[in-house]
Amino acid sequence: MKIQDIKANAFAMPFTSPAFPRGPYRFTQREFLVITYRTDMDALRAVVPEPLEVVEPLVKFEFIRMPDSTGFGSYTEAGQVIPVRLHGVSGSYAHAMYLNDHPPIAGGRELWGFPKKLATPKLQTEIDTLVGTLDYGSVRIASATMGFKHREADAASVLASLAAPNFLLKIIPHVDGTPRICELVRYYTTHVNLRGAWTGPSALALHPHAWHLCLNFLCSTLCRVCTLWRT
Repeated sequence: MKIQDIKANAFAMPFTSPAFPRGPYRFTQREFLVITYRTDMDALRAVVPEPLEVVEPLVKFEFIRMPDSTGFGSYTEAGQVIPVRLHGVSGSYAHAMYLNDHPPIAGGRELWGFPKKLATPKLQTEIDTLVGTLDYGSVRIASATMGFKHREADAASVLASLAAPNFLLKIIPHVDGTPRICELVRYYTTHVNLRGAWTGPSALALHPHAWHLCLNFLCSTLCRVCTLWRT
């Protein structure tokens, strides 16, 4: 195998059987359950990298069904997103993400720097309730419930929040373990077709775990709940 062939064809590992296909990628028919809660400002400042600024003591816990993702298949993810600001512009910082599918974990980490780990998130409707759960192995580390489509949310506000910039901390180490790439990534969600958005009563529980201490910095005050579908 010649060097020029590697340079011309390499885009992911393993070289002869990449963990994910080439882009472009499109994510359709996604279903979100988002619960926003209050937490401690010092805890947020300890995990949000400069030059991003924490503006409010808020965290969004998300469960997302991804049934139709180019090259990645059908999967579910869950995690925490922190509202931030950069140079006066409001956005969101992805703090932790958990998926049940290897290709989007590998692609998300290698291409963009999403903080993805393998776990077992689920999002489903049980009678009149949306139920989101997140298990790490046999241990439940998060659970969320919300009344199904109780009140319509303001579509303009939801679209405005989706149009805001998103930030990631991409870290790729050198062979000796020191950072070779350590950069702040900014990306935007585009071509959004909002199919519906609702609010309703909800509850969120986070449970201690040795490898997921980051999940536990919260207070019990609920700020906002919404679920939305978009393509």
